[in-house]
Amino acid sequence: MRNYPTIQDIREAQQRLKPHVRHTPLLRADKIEKAAGCQLYLKPETLQITGAFKIRGALNKALSLPREEIANGIIATSSGNHAQALAYAAKMLGVKVILVLPVTTPKIKIANTEALGAEVILFDGDNAARWRRVYEIAEGNNYVVIHGFEDPVVMAGQGTIGCEILEDLEDVDAVIVPVGGGGLISGIATAIKETKPSVRVIGAEPALTPKYFHSRINKERTSLPLKNTIADGLRLSVPGQNPYPIIEKYVDEIVLVEDEHIIAGMRALAKDAKLIAEPAASIGIGALLAGSLDVKPDEKVCAVLSGGNWDLSDLAEIYNVAP
Repeated sequence: MRNYPTIQDIREAQQRLKPHVRHTPLLRADKIEKAAGCQLYLKPETLQITGAFKIRGALNKALSLPREEIANGIIATSSGNHAQALAYAAKMLGVKVILVLPVTTPKIKIANTEALGAEVILFDGDNAARWRRVYEIAEGNNYVVIHGFEDPVVMAGQGTIGCEILEDLEDVDAVIVPVGGGGLISGIATAIKETKPSVRVIGAEPALTPKYFHSRINKERTSLPLKNTIADGLRLSVPGQNPYPIIEKYVDEIVLVEDEHIIAGMRALAKDAKLIAEPAASIGIGALLAGSLDVKPDEKVCAVLSGGNWDLSDLAEIYNVAP
């Protein structure tokens, strides 16, 4: 089986998902443009059915599997958004779903996942340890494991975002994408570069978890000490095995963004675009506001806002308002 999605896979995913997910709008962020230094467009996956882009990949994978294969159930681990997406997919298909979540998962993501009927197991351990636990449970119960960023069918689902951007803004010059495990940017970059290679694809990664940035410098997948970042959805210590070569092939640049600039991005989105986005989703705006990207005033730049699921008390602290 191929470990990467093709443009054909992505187009087939778009047709498969069309009745089930939202074609999110492309919004001109004119009030942020002066500070950003370009003509800025937002792709708000914050408005997606489960509040994040993950529904595209999770549902594409679930719908592509034979029903008898997933009859016993599906299982995964996630920092929250993939969990909600799988819970939604499982509920739609009428199958059992088990999600192993970090104990640090925001409460709103846990609550949303359980509200969709999922069984949630909170686990105190790093990403590798959580995956070992997932495979132990899966083997003992004959569950199907659906990985959030290593699976090429999941990547293909995320790539449908790239297709939508090109449909809605044919003359886009650059697309900025948050980088966590790498599944989102792998899918989007494949869709864009295989359709319109002249478009720049830029990855935005937290400065505190610069795994892809340093892997590019070292010319190999590089593991780094895991540090806390406000962008919890992008917090991993090592690049994904399957996304890494795709990113090296298709992504033009990877920039690092400090937490303070991620917060500035969140505030700008709320104040000037009236969009509530979690830190991971705001990182591209943070990169622009920090001046980390070489953009020109006449360039059309699209920032992908990956998700909007965050606890209200945490948002209140970020926005300096009473909860």
